[in-house]
Amino acid sequence: MLPGLLHAKLAVSPHAHAKIKAIDTSEAMKIPGVKAVITGQYAPILTGSPLADRPPIAIDKVRYFGEPVALVVADEVYIAEMAAHRIKVDYEPLPVVLSPEEAYQREAPLVHEELGTYKRYEQVYPEPGTNIANRTKIRKGNMAEGWRNSDHMIEIEVSLPQSDHAAMEVRCSSAQIMPDGRVIIHSTSQSPYIIRLALSEAFQIPLHQVIVHTPLVGGSFGGKAAVQLELLAYLASRAVGGRAVKLVNSREVDMISSPVHIGLYATIKLGCTSEGKLTAAEILHLYDGGAYSDRGTLMSRSGAIDCTGPYRIDNVHCDSLCMYTNHPYSTSFRGFGHPELTFAMERAMEVLGKKVGMDPLEFRFNNAIGPGDTSPTRTLLDRSNLGDLPMCIAKLKSLLDWDDRPLREPDGDLIKAIGVSCFWKNSDTPTDAGAGAVVVFNDNGSVNLLCGAVEIGQGTRTALTQLLAERLRMEERMIQISMDISTEKDPYYWKTVASRSTFLVGNAVLLAADDAIAQLKNITAIVLQCSTQELDVGEGRVFVIEHPEIGIDIKHIANGYRYPNGHTIGGQVIGRGSYAMRNLTLLDPETGQGNPGPEWSVGAQAVEVELNSKDYTYRIVKATTVIDAGKVINPVMARSQVTGAMSIGLGLASRESFFFDDRGKVLNPQFRTYKLIRYGEQPQYIVEFVETPHLEAPFGLRGIGEHGLIGMPAALANSLTNAAGAALNRLPLTPEMIWRTIHDSV
Repeated sequence: MLPGLLHAKLAVSPHAHAKIKAIDTSEAMKIPGVKAVITGQYAPILTGSPLADRPPIAIDKVRYFGEPVALVVADEVYIAEMAAHRIKVDYEPLPVVLSPEEAYQREAPLVHEELGTYKRYEQVYPEPGTNIANRTKIRKGNMAEGWRNSDHMIEIEVSLPQSDHAAMEVRCSSAQIMPDGRVIIHSTSQSPYIIRLALSEAFQIPLHQVIVHTPLVGGSFGGKAAVQLELLAYLASRAVGGRAVKLVNSREVDMISSPVHIGLYATIKLGCTSEGKLTAAEILHLYDGGAYSDRGTLMSRSGAIDCTGPYRIDNVHCDSLCMYTNHPYSTSFRGFGHPELTFAMERAMEVLGKKVGMDPLEFRFNNAIGPGDTSPTRTLLDRSNLGDLPMCIAKLKSLLDWDDRPLREPDGDLIKAIGVSCFWKNSDTPTDAGAGAVVVFNDNGSVNLLCGAVEIGQGTRTALTQLLAERLRMEERMIQISMDISTEKDPYYWKTVASRSTFLVGNAVLLAADDAIAQLKNITAIVLQCSTQELDVGEGRVFVIEHPEIGIDIKHIANGYRYPNGHTIGGQVIGRGSYAMRNLTLLDPETGQGNPGPEWSVGAQAVEVELNSKDYTYRIVKATTVIDAGKVINPVMARSQVTGAMSIGLGLASRESFFFDDRGKVLNPQFRTYKLIRYGEQPQYIVEFVETPHLEAPFGLRGIGEHGLIGMPAALANSLTNAAGAALNRLPLTPEMIWRTIHDSV
């Protein structure tokens, strides 16, 4: 809060697809306290990455229910809100595209008529004249041979709806333009450096004059990786002469106007031998990217990269598409396209395994991908970049007492059942994604750690403190790391997504620690008249390895060493480190061949349910995850992280969904009608780890931030399918949906 702070509110579209014929802001401007009302004509630009297809405020037409059509700036929040309701817009409704399957049809209305003119920032392949924002192809092996070798084949369709991130803190941002041209942004974001770049490029502001501050963020799950309100807050400030303006979403606006969790429609055709060995997979993913591409294009690419799940399949044909629809646009969500692809693949695995007559875990164990195999993108896998899925399956089997229990156990009206799934995730990033870190020593020997990783509740900054303490061999309490990020002062970090922070920033931190250690040794070597090879650092001292009693406290050399006569050598010890992705490549646009990410985290999961066969209500009894974490840095936080992800996965699978009417209006844009899993509905959670080191990562760790979610929807669907005796291939798995599947599939 600042003196004289102004407040902004959005006016949003009541239509999912309509031309804007005229906008009348005169009534809004008459309200005392209103400072400005701006529309899309105030800034007729296109923003977005990797495809610049989205105006900050709609210009000629709206493409989704809730799209911003005007922005009001006023002295008080309630005045801005009142004025926003006074804005009159004359719309001409257009035909709506309500699903990715519909968008894929040749005769579907076009959401973006000018698709071929949009600027591209990354490797995306839109198809002008269609609703395809991006197509990623995987062509591996020989499909004709794969089908010839298939004794059993199945084909299924699955669908998952769009839903909300539902972070406790809604999205919010403030902007102020200083007299010297600096733009000061405060934002609840995972991507402060991306905000800086986006503002610089969109409004031709010198990069160094854009300063972004990000505090401790109240939850995100990917939803705050997108850049939206920051652009609007800047425009609001510019419209009132640079004064500070704050824009805070209401919960309802946060759910419909800001980006959402992506949906998917998919078809899977899968084949195997009579012995149960997978031979071929033909996959079509139609991701529901909504009205604008944002990260949906890259999520559809991720859906291709890992399309087979963690199984060896030598013959693969996959088209993974991001489709434009007249739904809210999609952005990153925990798992980044993988909960969706995993749901599709694991339902197919379940159906094929039953057709072969194999135990579900045995079927997955026998087909688990391993060292020497190749990924769908033909990356050669080894124990370091893959991890140990068979060990995860074996450990899950032991935790479940698998051999001593039936998959389905009737007990009166209750039917107890269990379902399993396996998952993997390659956290593909830009090939040059990187991070920096600075380690600054203080007079008393303590350390300040500066880095760009945003704390969104995942505990990254705690883990980074542990890594630094381990390398410097000092107590964690001697290390200070701020929860606030400033692009003006903190070293660059790509963005806090993809379960990459501890990997990328962690490597930078260790390199910064090594740089500081070298400086400490160099100063001490001069003082003690010995070589640096004879010295070690730990417990707040630099000492001689052979004679530990000989040494100097770090506090005496942190700002250089001063001799008794006043002569000083050295200066403040400031360690610097930076790290960027290595050996990654772009994908071949025709075959998908390439190396998209450094490693795959793998795991196995199970869900146990009790289904009431009379009304199809059910209780989730227990959820279990075994994940190869490489090396667990903080066991308590790691279990909490995985458990939280599992809970989100069960919520998505069992109840979370946007409901649309036949004109594309969201019917449940608040928590009264958008149902989240509640405290008393949580099952028992069991989380265990396997540790197979990733050699490129700090201490061998692997990303686990998203992974507890990935297989939960599939495991729940498989358990309820076993219980209900009907194939449940649509989410969410509500009692009504189960009943309709059995009794009224139309």
